[in-house]
Amino acid sequence: MKILWITNILFPEAEQLLAGNGELKSSGGWMLGAADALHHKEDIKLIVACVSNRVSTLTKLEGKKITYYVLPMGKGNQKVNLAYVPLWKNVEQEVQPDVIHIHGTEFSHAHACMKACNCQHIVISIQGLTSVCYYYYYYGMAQWDVYKNLTLRDLIKGTVIHEQKQFKKRGEYEKEMLRMAKHIIGRTSWDRARVWAINPDAQYYFCNEILRPEFYDGSSWNYAHCNKHSIFLSQAHYPIKGLHQVIKAMPFILWHYPDTIIRIAGRNITCCETFSQRIRFSGYGSYIKRLINKLNLQNKVFFIGNLNAEEMKQEYLRSNVFICPSSIENSPNSLGEAQILGVPCLASYVGGIADMMRGNENNLYRFEEVEVLAEKVCNVFAAEEKQIDMKAIAAERHDRKANSDTLYNIYKQVAGSQCLLSFLLHS
Repeated sequence: MKILWITNILFPEAEQLLAGNGELKSSGGWMLGAADALHHKEDIKLIVACVSNRVSTLTKLEGKKITYYVLPMGKGNQKVNLAYVPLWKNVEQEVQPDVIHIHGTEFSHAHACMKACNCQHIVISIQGLTSVCYYYYYYGMAQWDVYKNLTLRDLIKGTVIHEQKQFKKRGEYEKEMLRMAKHIIGRTSWDRARVWAINPDAQYYFCNEILRPEFYDGSSWNYAHCNKHSIFLSQAHYPIKGLHQVIKAMPFILWHYPDTIIRIAGRNITCCETFSQRIRFSGYGSYIKRLINKLNLQNKVFFIGNLNAEEMKQEYLRSNVFICPSSIENSPNSLGEAQILGVPCLASYVGGIADMMRGNENNLYRFEEVEVLAEKVCNVFAAEEKQIDMKAIAAERHDRKANSDTLYNIYKQVAGSQCLLSFLLHS
């Protein structure tokens, strides 16, 4: 079978082929893990397509195992862009895929692919849901917090309120995509209910995600080797990820554990010293900076830069607790990665998170309850190594062979439905 993936990011290999860059420290680990697992299926040929501002015309690249198609970004990817439609038709005609697998509904190139190609052999994976993220975009912040933290970037590109409105617009064509879809892949009871409410007639397939290969080497968290009273967050570049709530919880934690620190993967969103930093300095970054200063946490919050998979793994293992503090999530891979390593985890009770924390419900908290979050962090610190170990459950949930077999069988069903349709149309 020829499987055409439509993705929201350039794979590292494609990035290197285009720009000759060294290692790319990017997101999308769930796709890299699944691609790696599918390479072991002898009758699968994987082709990956995405959009990028690195190209001005439709570009084909040959990787070691994957063929890539890169479409030009055009006038943007935040709204319906019909200029993508003929490009997708060209790709489909050249590849002749048995199945088109769209990873995520967040951007307009995926919407255009649905318009251009036969929906009968398209399957959509739910990542997040933009139409839902809209409601929670800057949850935990007041509008006054937005306006008093305006930056040059905000004046040029818009505030978080503007970004929220973009999510609302994108959510409309996301819903249109889901209404057109015949086949949808999800992984939580939450996304299943959300899909059902939009398109009850679509065939829903359950398939857990495969993590990056680095997290299957048997590494295991050990209290004796962790940095005591350290909190780790996997990202925090926009409000949905909930960094502001963890910062608000810090004064309560510091009463009991004065040496507590927060380490956050990703660039320092509070830095605005150089001209290039000021250009990227967002209102949310300004808000976080003000909050840190207000609570005297200048030496307690550290941004540690973009990390590759191995570096992320080591950060998880060094932390005393991992927190997923988002205002909305489906099933974040960061939580799965921390769990499969045996790291103590706390998470906000939102979206599909409850499915991932089944068996460890006591470590869930309401997003807005920063005091409860603080108490649970202190409980983890006090328990030392005596925490519920989610490693076995996570290993079963993210089993590479089981999940790749499930995905393979989904592809066969989608391809089979297309063959059946063709037979009926021509009989």
